[in-house]
Amino acid sequence: MVRANGAVSLRELARVVQTSEVTVRRDVRALEAEGLLDRRHGGAVLPGGFTRESGFPQKSHLSTAEKTAIADMAAGLVGEGEAIVVGAGTTTQELARRLARVPGLTVVTNSLLVAQALAHANRVEVVMTGGTLRGSNYALVGSGAEQSLQGLRVSRAFLSGSGLTAERGLSTSNMLSASVDRALVQAAAEVVVLADHTKLGSDTMFQTVPTELITRLVTDDPQAHDERAATELQALADQGVEITVAGSGAEPAAGEALPPARQQARQEMPLPGQRRTQGGHGGPGGIGPQLRSAAVMAEGPVGRVADMRRR
Repeated sequence: MVRANGAVSLRELARVVQTSEVTVRRDVRALEAEGLLDRRHGGAVLPGGFTRESGFPQKSHLSTAEKTAIADMAAGLVGEGEAIVVGAGTTTQELARRLARVPGLTVVTNSLLVAQALAHANRVEVVMTGGTLRGSNYALVGSGAEQSLQGLRVSRAFLSGSGLTAERGLSTSNMLSASVDRALVQAAAEVVVLADHTKLGSDTMFQTVPTELITRLVTDDPQAHDERAATELQALADQGVEITVAGSGAEPAAGEALPPARQQARQEMPLPGQRRTQGGHGGPGGIGPQLRSAAVMAEGPVGRVADMRRR
């Protein structure tokens, strides 16, 4: 399965072979010892270490439920009339599908998949960067993409990546993708990282966002999956990253304490200017989406930029 797909989740393996995830995890360790695959949090990939990157078809089948929950939570951070940037990735693609319901939104992106998800959204303006198409993740990269982002200023950047640690922050396996992500960060007042528990504790070759520049992390609850991921989550919180745990609404039994990461997620307050918009698509006479170059957009205001402050 790993050879066919490039990556596979423990949950999917357990379902296919009709056994427990504990048994699958033990067998994956044995296969890793033989050099046949590399373990990742919640799954396994073909050998390749820091430089290997799974393509979009492989990534799209990993942690799908977690990515959906993360996207639902992240969409609640975006308000009507905001201007944001959204990077490439399968989780950000899920976010884009939900942003189609936010009226007056301006989305700057280098991702064809994000743009496609918003292409028919009423009253959402999509601004694409220039650049060279990187087919493995359907993203525009290179100097053209980076130059088109110069002079832009938006309220938030929503980014994903290949790995996230408290020591190095967000990282990816591709140098060109990392450079564009850094340019997206420079255009934003705040950085929101979307990463499921399989990314926590993983470190890849090229740093995109150092920990001190990450305002908020939206993730799923690692407590039920991986103790190491939970430890990494707490380390990120200790360094000042605001943690939002998707799908953590269930309350503990009487006398039972919440995990540290969930305590912080429950205690945090919305940032100034944030609210969830319930508006939907515009009516038959609504204005459809407009696609224009980010280089043109840089000549004028980029919509409302909220007054954001680190907590």
